[in-house]
Amino acid sequence: MEIPVKEERLSSSSAGKPPQTIAALAADDAIDSGPSSPLLLKVSVFETEHEPTKLHHAPSTLLGKSTEDGDFPPIQNFKDAKYVCIVESSKLWEIAAPIAFNILCNYGVNSFTSIFVGHIGDLELSAVAIALSVVSNFSFGFLLGMASALETLCGQAFGAGQTDMLGVYMQRSWLILIGTSFCLLPLYIYATPLLILLGQEPEIAEISGKFTTQIIPQMFALAINFPTQKFLQSQSRVGIMAWIGFVALTVHIFILYLFINVFKWGLNGAAAAFDVSAWGIAIAQVVYVVGWCKEGWHGLSWLAFKDVYPFLKLSIASAVMLCLEIWYFMTIIVLTGHLEDPVIAVGSLSICMNINGWEGMLFIGINAAISVRVSNELGSGHPRAAKYSVMVTVIESLIIGVVCAIVILITKDDFAVIFTESEQMRKAVSDLAYLLGITMILNSLQPVISGVAVGGGWQASVAYINLFCYYVIGLPLGFVLGYKTNLGVQGIWIGMICGTSLQTLILVYMIYITNWTKEVEQASERMKQWGAGYEKLEK
Repeated sequence: MEIPVKEERLSSSSAGKPPQTIAALAADDAIDSGPSSPLLLKVSVFETEHEPTKLHHAPSTLLGKSTEDGDFPPIQNFKDAKYVCIVESSKLWEIAAPIAFNILCNYGVNSFTSIFVGHIGDLELSAVAIALSVVSNFSFGFLLGMASALETLCGQAFGAGQTDMLGVYMQRSWLILIGTSFCLLPLYIYATPLLILLGQEPEIAEISGKFTTQIIPQMFALAINFPTQKFLQSQSRVGIMAWIGFVALTVHIFILYLFINVFKWGLNGAAAAFDVSAWGIAIAQVVYVVGWCKEGWHGLSWLAFKDVYPFLKLSIASAVMLCLEIWYFMTIIVLTGHLEDPVIAVGSLSICMNINGWEGMLFIGINAAISVRVSNELGSGHPRAAKYSVMVTVIESLIIGVVCAIVILITKDDFAVIFTESEQMRKAVSDLAYLLGITMILNSLQPVISGVAVGGGWQASVAYINLFCYYVIGLPLGFVLGYKTNLGVQGIWIGMICGTSLQTLILVYMIYITNWTKEVEQASERMKQWGAGYEKLEK
């Protein structure tokens, strides 16, 4: 997720010229290559008024300790470093905390579903893990990626003052995502034969296929949920998203207990609870938009049917970029299903991935925050602020990752008990704990560094890096280690770690060689270029 950049006023180089509104990050030029790529801002506004340049995301106290252009002064001593750390930390968590909390709550819906199902039986846990990790994750990644087009369009409209278009863009995205959901229906309906074709055990595939057809309503809820989230993000209304996510998770746990433990509905109850919670989130967000977002919502509009094709092209492009990473982990689960004793192999890996996912959701929030910080400071002409923001975020994220890894290693023989009562499954999870700890440390860096790259406008480079590291290095290596040696699921995971490590090292090097001053210059040129060619949206 990204947090939209609000309006910022900068002094013009000459008075008397008409105001120019710049809506950058356009669909045709949203991707550049290389660490020196020009930043593509969500929105910046140049006006002829002579106002002082300010750091948009910095607190007012920073203005008392900055250079004339609003940037941080160079760090000279420990006191300066401490000051920068406090300022950047406060702004980072102001953006990241609500997003991360909301993502954690939404992810908790999946996790608690697995927890309750795990106490039904190992076979059921493995089947649901396949259904959620493979089939549901496939549609989740594709729909979320397509909805990401709104991060560009709603950000442009809000920053340019065209708030009437926010609701239109959201409705257009609803139409496209609902249509996409219908196209994805065969994946759900024929999940059993597809999973068997992929090599899954027939017994697991049969239960997974039945569960998958029962969670079809959840997919259509996502088609409403994701565009609404982007609509709210574009106006920085992230607090309400966190509250809705928290209430939904609480209700979901209660419904799971009611359906599975009280009514004894088994997997049918788990699927029903999954659907009810997903639609509860979607409906609550829509109610808030209609009732409390009068500036951006003006009712249903026929304009939603206009320019659908170019909107669809942008949506598909966004989806492909995101899915390269999401499908990587989905493929790991599929490979594990081909090992001997697939019930224990898939179940133990899914438990570890579940725990890893909880930590990963936090860093997705940090990813969004650092992307905003870097893009805003580069566009504002503050290279040191961008650089210091990256340094502070990487250090804090690494500390969090190390702490999480230590906790996992200390509790490696015990944490699986919340997922399963099987002694054999717990032992398998304990054997994977060391790899889980390493993965958690990598996860503390990889999403953050990716956020920096995206904030700098290097999306194309990152996509190619992901493709190479994950699918050329990670998966083949995992296949060899998992099937040609006696390492099994550990070998597959080691291959995954190697791919992720290589990707992280490459991105770290890209950031290390980045000339932040040059990034600022190119961002300025990009803003001038778009300012000269901008045309107002028609009402």
